[in-house]
Amino acid sequence: MAQTTTDQAGETELISGGHLVAKALKAEGVDTIFTLCGGHIIDIYDGCVDEGIEVIDVRHEQVAAHAADGYARITGRPGCAVVTAGPGTTDAVTGVANAFRAESPMLLIGGQGALSQHKMGSLQDLPHVDMMNPITKFAATVPHTERVADMVSMAFRECFHGAPGPSFLEIPRDILDGSVPLAKARIPGAGGYRATTRSAGDPDAVEKLADLLVGAEKPCILLGSQTWTCRATDSAVQLVRELNLPAFCNGAGRGTLPPGDPLHFQLARRYAFDNADLIIILGTPFDFRMGYGRRLSPDATVVQIDLDYRTVGRNRDIDLGIVGDADAVLTALAQATSGRLDNGASGRKGWVQELREVETAAYEKRLPRQHSTASPIDPYRLVHEINEFLTEDSIYIGDGGDIVTFSGQVIQPKAPGHWMDPGPLGTLGVGVPFAMAAKHARPDQEVVCLFGDGAFSLTGWDFETMVRFGLPFVGIVGNNSSMNQIRYGQIAKYGEDRGRVGNTLGDVEYSKFAQMLGGYGEEVRDPEEIGPALRRARESGLPSLINVWVDPDVYAPGTMNQTMYK
Repeated sequence: MAQTTTDQAGETELISGGHLVAKALKAEGVDTIFTLCGGHIIDIYDGCVDEGIEVIDVRHEQVAAHAADGYARITGRPGCAVVTAGPGTTDAVTGVANAFRAESPMLLIGGQGALSQHKMGSLQDLPHVDMMNPITKFAATVPHTERVADMVSMAFRECFHGAPGPSFLEIPRDILDGSVPLAKARIPGAGGYRATTRSAGDPDAVEKLADLLVGAEKPCILLGSQTWTCRATDSAVQLVRELNLPAFCNGAGRGTLPPGDPLHFQLARRYAFDNADLIIILGTPFDFRMGYGRRLSPDATVVQIDLDYRTVGRNRDIDLGIVGDADAVLTALAQATSGRLDNGASGRKGWVQELREVETAAYEKRLPRQHSTASPIDPYRLVHEINEFLTEDSIYIGDGGDIVTFSGQVIQPKAPGHWMDPGPLGTLGVGVPFAMAAKHARPDQEVVCLFGDGAFSLTGWDFETMVRFGLPFVGIVGNNSSMNQIRYGQIAKYGEDRGRVGNTLGDVEYSKFAQMLGGYGEEVRDPEEIGPALRRARESGLPSLINVWVDPDVYAPGTMNQTMYK
Protein backbone atom coordinates (compact mmCIF):
# COMPACT_ATOMS: atom_id res chain seq x y z
CA MET A 1 0.00 0.00 0.00
CA ALA A 2 1.35 3.43 -0.88
CA GLN A 3 1.61 6.21 1.64
CA THR A 4 -1.29 8.01 -0.04
CA THR A 5 -3.78 6.97 -2.71
CA THR A 6 -6.16 8.74 -5.03
CA ASP A 7 -9.89 8.16 -4.98
CA GLN A 8 -11.71 6.64 -7.95
CA ALA A 9 -12.51 10.04 -9.43
CA GLY A 10 -8.81 10.80 -9.44
CA GLU A 11 -9.32 14.06 -7.60
CA THR A 12 -8.67 13.56 -3.89
CA GLU A 13 -5.46 12.39 -2.23
CA LEU A 14 -6.25 9.89 0.53
CA ILE A 15 -4.20 8.65 3.49
CA SER A 16 -4.79 5.68 5.77
CA GLY A 17 -4.90 5.62 9.55
CA GLY A 18 -1.72 3.57 9.78
CA HIS A 19 0.20 6.10 7.70
CA LEU A 20 -1.16 8.91 9.87
CA VAL A 21 0.22 7.09 12.93
CA ALA A 22 3.63 6.89 11.29
CA LYS A 23 3.61 10.58 10.34
CA ALA A 24 2.73 11.54 13.92
CA LEU A 25 5.51 9.31 15.30
CA LYS A 26 7.97 10.88 12.89
CA ALA A 27 6.91 14.38 14.01
CA GLU A 28 7.68 13.41 17.61
CA GLY A 29 11.14 12.17 16.67
CA VAL A 30 10.35 8.47 17.11
CA ASP A 31 12.67 6.48 14.86
CA THR A 32 11.91 2.95 16.13
CA ILE A 33 8.87 0.99 17.23
CA PHE A 34 8.97 -2.24 19.22
CA THR A 35 6.19 -4.62 18.32
CA LEU A 36 4.73 -8.08 18.02
CA CYS A 37 2.62 -8.43 14.92
CA GLY A 38 -1.15 -8.81 14.77
CA GLY A 39 -3.81 -8.35 12.13
CA HIS A 40 -5.22 -5.25 13.80
CA ILE A 41 -2.03 -3.18 13.48
CA ILE A 42 -0.20 -4.04 10.25
CA ASP A 43 -1.09 -0.77 8.47
CA ILE A 44 1.12 1.01 11.03
CA TYR A 45 4.04 -1.10 9.79
CA ASP A 46 3.32 -0.03 6.23
CA GLY A 47 3.36 3.59 7.31
CA CYS A 48 6.60 3.13 9.24
CA VAL A 49 8.30 1.76 6.12
CA ASP A 50 7.35 4.91 4.19
CA GLU A 51 8.44 7.22 7.03
CA GLY A 52 11.78 5.48 7.63
CA ILE A 53 10.84 4.25 11.12
CA GLU A 54 12.54 0.99 12.05
CA VAL A 55 10.34 -1.90 13.14
CA ILE A 56 11.89 -4.24 15.74
CA ASP A 57 9.66 -7.27 16.19
CA VAL A 58 9.96 -9.24 19.41
CA ARG A 59 8.60 -12.51 20.77
CA HIS A 60 6.42 -11.17 23.60
CA GLU A 61 4.50 -7.93 24.01
CA GLN A 62 5.87 -7.39 27.52
CA VAL A 63 9.29 -7.13 25.89
CA ALA A 64 8.00 -4.56 23.38
CA ALA A 65 6.66 -2.36 26.18
CA HIS A 66 9.80 -2.69 28.33
CA ALA A 67 11.96 -1.88 25.30
CA ALA A 68 9.94 1.26 24.60
CA ASP A 69 10.41 2.26 28.25
CA GLY A 70 14.15 1.57 28.03
CA TYR A 71 14.46 3.49 24.78
CA ALA A 72 12.89 6.55 26.42
CA ARG A 73 15.29 6.36 29.35
CA ILE A 74 18.35 6.14 27.12
CA THR A 75 17.41 8.75 24.51
CA GLY A 76 15.23 11.23 26.39
CA ARG A 77 12.69 10.86 23.57
CA PRO A 78 9.46 8.92 24.04
CA GLY A 79 9.56 5.23 23.26
CA CYS A 80 6.80 3.54 21.29
CA ALA A 81 5.43 0.00 21.36
CA VAL A 82 2.72 -1.26 19.02
CA VAL A 83 0.73 -4.38 19.92
CA THR A 84 -2.40 -6.07 18.73
CA ALA A 85 -5.75 -6.17 20.52
CA GLY A 86 -6.83 -8.36 23.43
CA PRO A 87 -3.97 -10.53 24.68
CA GLY A 88 -1.46 -8.40 22.76
CA THR A 89 -2.45 -5.40 24.83
CA THR A 90 -2.83 -7.27 28.12
CA ASP A 91 0.63 -8.81 27.65
CA ALA A 92 2.02 -5.26 27.49
CA VAL A 93 0.35 -4.10 30.72
CA THR A 94 3.35 -4.93 32.92
CA GLY A 95 5.69 -2.87 30.73
CA VAL A 96 3.33 0.11 30.84
CA ALA A 97 2.91 -0.19 34.61
CA ASN A 98 6.67 -0.29 35.06
CA ALA A 99 7.07 2.87 32.97
CA PHE A 100 4.30 4.53 35.01
CA ARG A 101 6.06 3.97 38.34
CA ALA A 102 9.46 4.84 36.83
CA GLU A 103 8.20 8.08 35.23
CA SER A 104 9.25 7.02 31.75
CA PRO A 105 7.58 8.61 28.69
CA MET A 106 6.32 6.02 26.24
CA LEU A 107 3.32 5.46 24.02
CA LEU A 108 1.65 2.09 23.72
CA ILE A 109 -0.59 1.73 20.69
CA GLY A 110 -2.99 -1.17 20.87
CA GLY A 111 -5.24 -2.59 18.23
CA GLN A 112 -8.99 -3.01 18.68
CA GLY A 113 -11.86 -4.60 16.81
CA ALA A 114 -13.67 -2.45 14.26
CA LEU A 115 -15.98 0.24 15.60
CA SER A 116 -18.65 -1.19 13.30
CA GLN A 117 -18.46 -4.37 15.40
CA HIS A 118 -18.48 -2.63 18.80
CA LYS A 119 -20.00 -4.82 21.52
CA MET A 120 -20.60 -7.64 19.02
CA GLY A 121 -17.83 -9.89 20.32
CA SER A 122 -15.19 -9.22 17.68
CA LEU A 123 -11.87 -11.05 17.74
CA GLN A 124 -9.71 -10.03 20.74
CA ASP A 125 -12.15 -7.32 21.85
CA LEU A 126 -11.49 -6.10 25.40
CA PRO A 127 -12.03 -2.80 27.28
CA HIS A 128 -8.39 -1.77 26.88
CA VAL A 129 -8.85 1.87 27.83
CA ASP A 130 -10.56 0.95 31.09
CA MET A 131 -7.64 -1.34 31.95
CA MET A 132 -4.99 1.21 31.03
CA ASN A 133 -6.49 4.27 32.72
CA PRO A 134 -5.01 3.60 36.20
CA ILE A 135 -1.46 3.03 34.90
CA THR A 136 -1.13 5.77 32.29
CA LYS A 137 -1.25 9.55 32.14
CA PHE A 138 -3.64 9.36 29.18
CA ALA A 139 -5.69 6.56 27.64
CA ALA A 140 -8.21 6.91 24.84
CA THR A 141 -9.81 5.38 21.76
CA VAL A 142 -9.31 7.07 18.40
CA PRO A 143 -12.86 7.66 17.11
CA HIS A 144 -12.19 8.60 13.47
CA THR A 145 -9.38 8.24 10.94
CA GLU A 146 -9.14 12.02 10.58
CA ARG A 147 -8.17 12.20 14.27
CA VAL A 148 -5.42 9.55 14.28
CA ALA A 149 -2.34 11.79 14.06
CA ASP A 150 -3.98 14.45 16.22
CA MET A 151 -4.59 11.96 19.03
CA VAL A 152 -1.10 10.47 18.77
CA SER A 153 0.31 13.96 19.34
CA MET A 154 -2.19 14.47 22.19
CA ALA A 155 -0.93 11.29 23.84
CA PHE A 156 2.68 12.45 23.54
CA ARG A 157 1.77 15.82 25.03
CA GLU A 158 0.37 14.10 28.09
CA CYS A 159 3.51 11.94 28.40
CA PHE A 160 5.47 15.08 29.26
CA HIS A 161 3.00 16.92 31.48
CA GLY A 162 4.67 17.24 34.92
CA ALA A 163 6.62 14.11 35.72
CA PRO A 164 6.78 12.05 32.52
CA GLY A 165 4.98 8.77 32.04
CA PRO A 166 3.21 6.48 29.59
CA SER A 167 0.15 7.03 27.40
CA PHE A 168 -2.08 4.52 25.66
CA LEU A 169 -4.11 4.72 22.47
CA GLU A 170 -6.32 2.01 21.07
CA ILE A 171 -7.12 2.33 17.38
CA PRO A 172 -10.02 0.24 16.05
CA ARG A 173 -9.25 -1.77 12.93
CA ASP A 174 -11.59 0.13 10.60
CA ILE A 175 -10.18 3.46 11.87
CA LEU A 176 -6.62 2.29 11.25
CA ASP A 177 -7.27 0.69 7.87
CA GLY A 178 -9.66 3.41 6.69
CA SER A 179 -8.56 6.29 4.47
CA VAL A 180 -9.55 9.94 4.54
CA PRO A 181 -8.72 12.94 2.37
CA LEU A 182 -5.26 14.09 3.33
CA ALA A 183 -6.50 17.68 3.47
CA LYS A 184 -9.03 16.76 6.21
CA ALA A 185 -6.60 14.91 8.49
CA ARG A 186 -5.02 17.00 11.24
CA ILE A 187 -1.29 16.23 11.25
CA PRO A 188 0.42 18.38 13.92
CA GLY A 189 3.81 19.66 12.90
CA ALA A 190 7.00 18.71 14.71
CA GLY A 191 7.54 20.92 17.76
CA GLY A 192 4.20 22.64 17.33
CA TYR A 193 1.85 20.82 19.69
CA ARG A 194 3.29 20.89 23.20
CA ALA A 195 4.87 23.45 25.50
CA THR A 196 8.15 23.33 27.35
CA THR A 197 7.91 21.81 30.83
CA ARG A 198 11.17 23.23 32.17
CA SER A 199 9.90 25.12 35.20
CA ALA A 200 12.61 26.54 37.47
CA GLY A 201 10.29 26.48 40.48
CA ASP A 202 9.17 29.34 42.70
CA PRO A 203 11.99 31.95 42.68
CA ASP A 204 11.38 32.81 46.33
CA ALA A 205 11.68 29.13 47.30
CA VAL A 206 14.92 28.82 45.32
CA GLU A 207 16.33 31.87 47.17
CA LYS A 208 15.28 30.37 50.48
CA LEU A 209 17.06 27.12 49.60
CA ALA A 210 20.16 29.08 48.62
CA ASP A 211 20.17 30.69 52.07
CA LEU A 212 19.75 27.30 53.73
CA LEU A 213 22.61 25.83 51.71
CA VAL A 214 25.01 28.66 52.38
CA GLY A 215 24.30 28.48 56.10
CA ALA A 216 24.41 24.69 56.47
CA GLU A 217 27.40 23.10 58.19
CA LYS A 218 26.56 19.48 57.35
CA PRO A 219 24.44 19.36 54.19
CA CYS A 220 24.04 16.54 51.70
CA ILE A 221 22.05 15.95 48.54
CA LEU A 222 20.47 12.81 47.10
CA LEU A 223 20.41 12.90 43.29
CA GLY A 224 17.52 10.72 42.18
CA SER A 225 16.29 9.51 38.81
CA GLN A 226 14.96 12.89 37.72
CA THR A 227 18.57 14.11 37.67
CA TRP A 228 18.93 12.01 34.51
CA THR A 229 15.35 12.37 33.28
CA CYS A 230 15.80 16.16 33.21
CA ARG A 231 19.37 15.84 31.91
CA ALA A 232 20.46 17.81 34.99
CA THR A 233 23.76 16.01 35.53
CA ASP A 234 26.01 18.91 34.50
CA SER A 235 24.18 21.41 36.69
CA ALA A 236 24.21 18.93 39.59
CA VAL A 237 27.96 18.44 39.32
CA GLN A 238 28.53 22.19 39.14
CA LEU A 239 26.45 22.85 42.26
CA VAL A 240 28.02 20.01 44.23
CA ARG A 241 31.55 21.16 43.48
CA GLU A 242 31.00 24.88 43.97
CA LEU A 243 29.36 24.32 47.37
CA ASN A 244 31.48 21.37 48.52
CA LEU A 245 28.23 19.45 48.88
CA PRO A 246 28.41 15.68 49.60
CA ALA A 247 26.27 13.81 47.06
CA PHE A 248 24.58 10.42 46.98
CA CYS A 249 22.93 8.98 43.87
CA ASN A 250 20.13 6.50 43.36
CA GLY A 251 18.15 5.10 40.46
CA ALA A 252 18.97 6.64 37.11
CA GLY A 253 20.86 9.39 38.97
CA ARG A 254 23.74 6.95 39.43
CA GLY A 255 26.77 8.00 37.43
CA THR A 256 26.13 11.72 37.84
CA LEU A 257 29.48 11.92 39.61
CA PRO A 258 32.18 9.48 38.54
CA PRO A 259 33.63 6.85 40.88
CA GLY A 260 36.40 8.33 42.97
CA ASP A 261 35.05 11.87 42.89
CA PRO A 262 35.81 13.37 46.33
CA LEU A 263 32.17 14.44 46.76
CA HIS A 264 30.60 11.20 45.55
CA PHE A 265 29.50 8.91 48.38
CA GLN A 266 27.71 5.57 48.29
CA LEU A 267 28.13 3.62 51.52
CA ALA A 268 27.88 6.48 54.03
CA ARG A 269 24.29 7.40 53.21
CA ARG A 270 22.72 6.20 56.43
CA TYR A 271 25.34 8.05 58.48
CA ALA A 272 24.78 11.22 56.46
CA PHE A 273 21.00 11.03 56.81
CA ASP A 274 21.39 10.55 60.58
CA ASN A 275 23.80 13.45 61.07
CA ALA A 276 23.20 16.06 58.39
CA ASP A 277 21.66 19.41 59.27
CA LEU A 278 20.30 19.93 55.73
CA ILE A 279 19.14 17.14 53.40
CA ILE A 280 18.09 17.89 49.82
CA ILE A 281 16.12 15.14 48.08
CA LEU A 282 16.12 15.70 44.33
CA GLY A 283 13.81 13.76 42.06
CA THR A 284 13.06 10.72 44.19
CA PRO A 285 9.92 10.00 46.23
CA PHE A 286 9.67 9.07 49.88
CA ASP A 287 8.68 5.52 48.96
CA PHE A 288 9.81 2.14 50.29
CA ARG A 289 13.35 2.75 49.03
CA MET A 290 13.57 5.74 51.36
CA GLY A 291 11.80 4.08 54.26
CA TYR A 292 8.88 6.39 53.43
CA GLY A 293 11.01 9.31 54.60
CA ARG A 294 11.63 7.90 58.05
CA ARG A 295 15.33 7.33 57.32
CA LEU A 296 16.00 11.07 57.43
CA SER A 297 16.99 12.63 60.73
CA PRO A 298 14.03 14.32 62.43
CA ASP A 299 16.39 17.14 63.40
CA ALA A 300 17.51 17.89 59.83
CA THR A 301 16.03 20.55 57.59
CA VAL A 302 14.56 18.58 54.67
CA VAL A 303 14.06 20.03 51.19
CA GLN A 304 12.38 18.13 48.37
CA ILE A 305 12.61 19.04 44.67
CA ASP A 306 10.43 17.16 42.18
CA LEU A 307 8.66 17.45 38.85
CA ASP A 308 5.38 16.27 40.41
CA TYR A 309 3.69 18.32 43.12
CA ARG A 310 1.97 15.15 44.37
CA THR A 311 5.34 13.66 45.33
CA VAL A 312 6.47 16.64 47.42
CA GLY A 313 5.76 16.08 51.10
CA ARG A 314 4.11 12.70 50.60
CA ASN A 315 4.68 10.30 53.54
CA ARG A 316 6.88 12.79 55.42
CA ASP A 317 6.70 16.45 56.36
CA ILE A 318 9.28 18.70 54.73
CA ASP A 319 10.63 22.15 55.47
CA LEU A 320 10.65 23.34 51.87
CA GLY A 321 9.22 21.92 48.65
CA ILE A 322 10.04 23.04 45.12
CA VAL A 323 8.17 21.79 42.07
CA GLY A 324 10.16 22.08 38.88
CA ASP A 325 12.60 20.64 36.39
CA ALA A 326 15.78 19.44 38.11
CA ASP A 327 18.13 21.10 35.64
CA ALA A 328 16.31 24.42 35.72
CA VAL A 329 16.04 24.41 39.53
CA LEU A 330 19.70 23.49 40.08
CA THR A 331 20.83 26.11 37.57
CA ALA A 332 18.77 28.75 39.34
CA LEU A 333 20.09 27.57 42.69
CA ALA A 334 23.70 27.84 41.52
CA GLN A 335 23.02 31.40 40.40
CA ALA A 336 21.37 32.24 43.72
CA THR A 337 24.38 31.00 45.71
CA SER A 338 27.01 32.61 43.48
CA GLY A 339 28.61 35.94 44.18
CA ARG A 340 28.37 35.58 47.95
CA LEU A 341 31.41 36.37 50.05
CA ASP A 342 31.07 32.99 51.74
CA ASN A 343 29.01 30.21 50.19
CA GLY A 344 29.85 27.85 53.07
CA ALA A 345 32.05 25.54 50.98
CA SER A 346 35.27 25.99 52.95
CA GLY A 347 33.54 25.35 56.27
CA ARG A 348 32.41 21.90 55.14
CA LYS A 349 35.83 20.32 54.75
CA GLY A 350 35.54 18.61 58.11
CA TRP A 351 32.07 17.25 57.28
CA VAL A 352 33.26 15.89 53.94
CA GLN A 353 36.24 14.25 55.65
CA GLU A 354 33.95 12.76 58.31
CA LEU A 355 31.80 11.14 55.62
CA ARG A 356 34.86 9.94 53.73
CA GLU A 357 36.10 8.11 56.81
CA VAL A 358 32.73 6.38 57.22
CA GLU A 359 32.70 5.50 53.52
CA THR A 360 36.22 4.09 53.60
CA ALA A 361 35.54 1.99 56.69
CA ALA A 362 32.42 0.46 55.11
CA TYR A 363 34.29 -0.25 51.88
CA GLU A 364 37.23 -1.89 53.64
CA LYS A 365 34.90 -4.02 55.76
CA ARG A 366 33.30 -5.48 52.65
CA LEU A 367 36.47 -5.75 50.56
CA PRO A 368 37.45 -9.30 51.65
CA ARG A 369 34.13 -10.61 50.33
CA GLN A 370 34.64 -8.78 47.04
CA HIS A 371 37.88 -10.75 46.68
CA SER A 372 36.47 -14.00 48.07
CA THR A 373 37.75 -17.24 46.51
CA ALA A 374 34.83 -19.26 47.90
CA SER A 375 32.93 -21.76 45.81
CA PRO A 376 29.98 -21.49 45.24
CA ILE A 377 30.88 -17.93 44.35
CA ASP A 378 30.12 -15.13 46.78
CA PRO A 379 27.75 -12.68 44.99
CA TYR A 380 29.96 -9.81 46.19
CA ARG A 381 32.83 -11.30 44.17
CA LEU A 382 30.65 -11.46 41.06
CA VAL A 383 29.48 -7.85 41.24
CA HIS A 384 33.04 -6.71 42.07
CA GLU A 385 34.30 -8.39 38.90
CA ILE A 386 31.53 -6.75 36.87
CA ASN A 387 32.40 -3.35 38.32
CA GLU A 388 36.05 -3.86 37.39
CA PHE A 389 34.98 -4.94 33.89
CA LEU A 390 32.93 -1.81 33.08
CA THR A 391 34.50 0.86 30.89
CA GLU A 392 33.72 4.55 30.45
CA ASP A 393 31.29 3.56 27.67
CA SER A 394 29.52 0.67 29.43
CA ILE A 395 25.79 0.95 30.09
CA TYR A 396 24.92 -1.27 33.05
CA ILE A 397 21.50 -2.90 33.47
CA GLY A 398 20.31 -4.76 36.56
CA ASP A 399 17.45 -7.25 36.23
CA GLY A 400 16.80 -9.37 39.27
CA GLY A 401 16.13 -9.47 42.98
CA ASP A 402 18.81 -10.46 45.46
CA ILE A 403 21.72 -10.50 43.00
CA VAL A 404 20.92 -7.01 41.72
CA THR A 405 20.58 -5.78 45.30
CA PHE A 406 24.22 -6.83 45.77
CA SER A 407 25.16 -4.91 42.62
CA GLY A 408 23.62 -1.69 43.88
CA GLN A 409 26.19 -1.60 46.68
CA VAL A 410 29.22 -2.20 44.50
CA ILE A 411 28.70 -1.34 40.85
CA GLN A 412 29.34 2.29 39.99
CA PRO A 413 28.62 3.46 36.43
CA LYS A 414 31.29 5.77 35.14
CA ALA A 415 29.08 8.33 33.40
CA PRO A 416 25.54 9.72 33.53
CA GLY A 417 22.85 7.65 31.88
CA HIS A 418 24.85 4.46 32.24
CA TRP A 419 22.68 2.80 34.90
CA MET A 420 19.31 1.15 34.23
CA ASP A 421 17.10 -0.76 36.62
CA PRO A 422 13.34 -1.41 36.67
CA GLY A 423 12.50 1.36 39.11
CA PRO A 424 10.09 1.27 42.04
CA LEU A 425 7.69 -1.30 40.58
CA GLY A 426 10.45 -3.90 41.05
CA THR A 427 9.61 -5.62 37.77
CA LEU A 428 11.66 -8.66 36.83
CA GLY A 429 12.27 -9.33 33.15
CA VAL A 430 13.39 -5.88 32.01
CA GLY A 431 16.97 -6.96 31.25
CA VAL A 432 16.75 -8.26 27.69
CA PRO A 433 14.35 -5.53 26.48
CA PHE A 434 16.39 -2.78 28.15
CA ALA A 435 19.56 -4.21 26.59
CA MET A 436 17.78 -4.33 23.24
CA ALA A 437 16.73 -0.69 23.49
CA ALA A 438 20.07 0.52 24.82
CA LYS A 439 22.17 -1.22 22.17
CA HIS A 440 19.85 -0.16 19.37
CA ALA A 441 19.87 3.46 20.53
CA ARG A 442 23.59 3.55 21.34
CA PRO A 443 25.25 1.03 18.99
CA ASP A 444 28.74 2.38 19.72
CA GLN A 445 28.43 1.76 23.47
CA GLU A 446 28.85 -1.49 25.35
CA VAL A 447 25.80 -2.87 27.15
CA VAL A 448 26.33 -5.08 30.21
CA CYS A 449 23.37 -6.73 31.92
CA LEU A 450 23.28 -8.70 35.19
CA PHE A 451 20.32 -11.07 35.49
CA GLY A 452 19.02 -13.16 38.28
CA ASP A 453 18.24 -16.61 36.87
CA GLY A 454 14.59 -16.13 37.73
CA ALA A 455 14.48 -12.71 36.08
CA PHE A 456 16.14 -13.90 32.88
CA SER A 457 13.63 -16.74 32.56
CA LEU A 458 10.72 -14.30 32.24
CA THR A 459 11.72 -12.64 28.97
CA GLY A 460 14.84 -14.55 27.97
CA TRP A 461 13.51 -15.86 24.68
CA ASP A 462 14.02 -12.41 23.21
CA PHE A 463 17.73 -13.13 23.43
CA GLU A 464 16.99 -14.50 19.95
CA THR A 465 15.75 -11.05 18.91
CA MET A 466 19.09 -9.61 19.98
CA VAL A 467 20.84 -12.17 17.76
CA ARG A 468 18.46 -11.57 14.85
CA PHE A 469 18.95 -7.80 14.90
CA GLY A 470 22.70 -7.99 15.53
CA LEU A 471 22.63 -6.35 18.98
CA PRO A 472 25.62 -7.69 20.96
CA PHE A 473 25.72 -7.31 24.73
CA VAL A 474 27.48 -8.91 27.67
CA GLY A 475 24.91 -10.76 29.77
CA ILE A 476 25.71 -12.32 33.13
CA VAL A 477 23.35 -14.67 34.97
CA GLY A 478 23.93 -14.79 38.73
CA ASN A 479 22.57 -18.30 39.07
CA ASN A 480 21.51 -19.64 42.46
CA SER A 481 18.62 -21.75 41.11
CA SER A 482 16.29 -19.77 43.36
CA MET A 483 14.07 -16.75 43.66
CA ASN A 484 16.34 -15.89 46.56
CA GLN A 485 14.90 -12.57 47.66
CA ILE A 486 11.57 -14.26 48.33
CA ARG A 487 13.25 -17.34 49.78
CA TYR A 488 14.92 -15.24 52.45
CA GLY A 489 11.59 -13.79 53.51
CA GLN A 490 9.99 -17.21 53.71
CA ILE A 491 12.81 -18.56 55.88
CA ALA A 492 12.65 -15.53 58.15
CA LYS A 493 8.89 -15.84 58.51
CA TYR A 494 8.28 -19.60 58.53
CA GLY A 495 11.64 -21.27 59.22
CA GLU A 496 14.19 -23.24 57.23
CA ASP A 497 11.95 -26.28 56.80
CA ARG A 498 9.51 -24.17 54.76
CA GLY A 499 12.09 -22.06 53.01
CA ARG A 500 11.92 -23.89 49.71
CA VAL A 501 8.22 -23.59 48.92
CA GLY A 502 7.45 -22.06 45.53
CA ASN A 503 10.83 -20.38 45.04
CA THR A 504 13.26 -23.05 43.78
CA LEU A 505 14.29 -23.26 40.12
CA GLY A 506 16.10 -25.91 38.13
CA ASP A 507 19.87 -25.92 37.65
CA VAL A 508 19.87 -24.45 34.15
CA GLU A 509 23.06 -23.99 32.13
CA TYR A 510 22.09 -20.73 30.46
CA SER A 511 25.28 -20.70 28.39
CA LYS A 512 23.79 -23.52 26.31
CA PHE A 513 20.62 -21.50 25.82
CA ALA A 514 22.69 -18.62 24.45
CA GLN A 515 24.63 -20.92 22.15
CA MET A 516 21.45 -22.57 20.88
CA LEU A 517 20.08 -19.18 19.82
CA GLY A 518 23.27 -18.11 18.04
CA GLY A 519 25.00 -16.22 20.83
CA TYR A 520 28.06 -16.74 23.02
CA GLY A 521 27.94 -18.59 26.33
CA GLU A 522 30.16 -19.89 29.14
CA GLU A 523 29.66 -21.58 32.50
CA VAL A 524 31.67 -20.18 35.45
CA ARG A 525 32.10 -21.93 38.82
CA ASP A 526 35.56 -20.63 39.72
CA PRO A 527 35.64 -16.96 40.82
CA GLU A 528 39.01 -16.50 39.13
CA GLU A 529 37.35 -17.22 35.79
CA ILE A 530 34.70 -14.49 35.99
CA GLY A 531 36.88 -11.71 34.57
CA PRO A 532 38.36 -13.77 31.73
CA ALA A 533 34.90 -15.05 30.76
CA LEU A 534 33.52 -11.50 30.64
CA ARG A 535 36.37 -10.43 28.40
CA ARG A 536 35.80 -13.36 26.06
CA ALA A 537 32.12 -12.43 25.85
CA ARG A 538 33.07 -8.86 24.94
CA GLU A 539 35.51 -10.07 22.28
CA SER A 540 32.93 -12.43 20.75
CA GLY A 541 30.92 -9.54 19.34
CA LEU A 542 27.73 -11.52 19.97
CA PRO A 543 24.86 -11.41 22.43
CA SER A 544 26.22 -13.43 25.32
CA LEU A 545 25.36 -15.14 28.58
CA ILE A 546 28.02 -15.91 31.17
CA ASN A 547 26.29 -18.23 33.63
CA VAL A 548 27.92 -17.72 37.04
CA TRP A 549 26.98 -20.12 39.82
CA VAL A 550 26.65 -18.13 43.05
CA ASP A 551 26.07 -19.23 46.63
CA PRO A 552 22.30 -19.64 47.23
CA ASP A 553 22.71 -19.28 51.00
CA VAL A 554 24.11 -15.74 50.96
CA TYR A 555 21.75 -12.78 50.92
CA ALA A 556 22.26 -9.10 50.25
CA PRO A 557 21.83 -6.71 53.21
CA GLY A 558 19.10 -4.95 51.25
CA THR A 559 17.20 -8.23 50.95
CA MET A 560 17.41 -8.81 54.70
CA ASN A 561 16.17 -5.29 55.41
CA GLN A 562 13.22 -5.23 53.03
CA THR A 563 10.30 -3.25 54.34
CA MET A 564 7.79 -5.87 53.18
CA TYR A 565 9.22 -8.27 55.76
CA LYS A 566 8.96 -5.78 58.59
